[in-house]
Amino acid sequence: MNRYDIVCIGHMGTGIIVPFGGSSFVEEGSPLLFASMAASRLGKRIAVVTKISGSEEYLLEPLKAAGIDLFVKPGDIVQYRVVFPTADVDQRQAFLIKGGEVFAVGEMPPFEPCLVHLCLVGAREPQLDLMRALKARGFRLSVDMQSFVLQADNEIGIVRLKDVPEKKEILGMTDFVKLDAMEAQILTGAEVPREQADVLEDWGSSEAVITSSEGALVRSKGITTFAKFTNRSTRGRMGRGDTVMGSYLARRLDHPVEDSLRFAVALASIKMESAGPFMGSLDDVIERMDSPPG
Repeated sequence: MNRYDIVCIGHMGTGIIVPFGGSSFVEEGSPLLFASMAASRLGKRIAVVTKISGSEEYLLEPLKAAGIDLFVKPGDIVQYRVVFPTADVDQRQAFLIKGGEVFAVGEMPPFEPCLVHLCLVGAREPQLDLMRALKARGFRLSVDMQSFVLQADNEIGIVRLKDVPEKKEILGMTDFVKLDAMEAQILTGAEVPREQADVLEDWGSSEAVITSSEGALVRSKGITTFAKFTNRSTRGRMGRGDTVMGSYLARRLDHPVEDSLRFAVALASIKMESAGPFMGSLDDVIERMDSPPG
């Protein structure tokens, strides 16, 4: 049996990013990459389960360099295009060019039960089946609700935010759930993150992490905690929430909520100042945590 602190399951990907008022660029990134790279900086044992073709294995190099153990099967990566039409980085339009493949529980390596973070891109039912099977085997679950809320039009590929009929079942199965404020609004109908967190908790959420352009909020055991981002640019906006979540989960293994959130927000603030996953050090993060908000 393989023993890890956190196992991240999801797709690798590449995207064309079109920033507001700037030139488009290609980014090698996905929720899996951003979350696992952030988690790996804390010295925990991190593993990634993904699918990729032989010609795209170069995308795995940052994970290998970070000391993340890889469990890889042949398959397709995700390809996407994201447009930011205004200066508000929470407003974006995504297009799915090519989706990822389904992950079946029978494809999972023999892991000892641990915390699993699911950051998939694909249809709801296969994800739910995987969650139910992992839960039955004794795994603790963290889920990226983006993978359920964002649904692509089969004809033109435009990605729209849609409600998720199984949301209460999902929340009841998870130890942690990650959303941004717009995803949370679609699910709950509430416009303010604190109110969104209240609704999610009423529905069975144990610990919800909600991000927005201002910062990140955690609701746990009836207590709401907020920390403000301190980034000086938004060049690396893609992967903001995934970076928060990966670092939060790793820190949360042995730290309380408030410390874990401050750490994750500081790390994500540094990451947002440049494209790609977080590549800094713990010292960088601690220094940012100790700096007053700008």
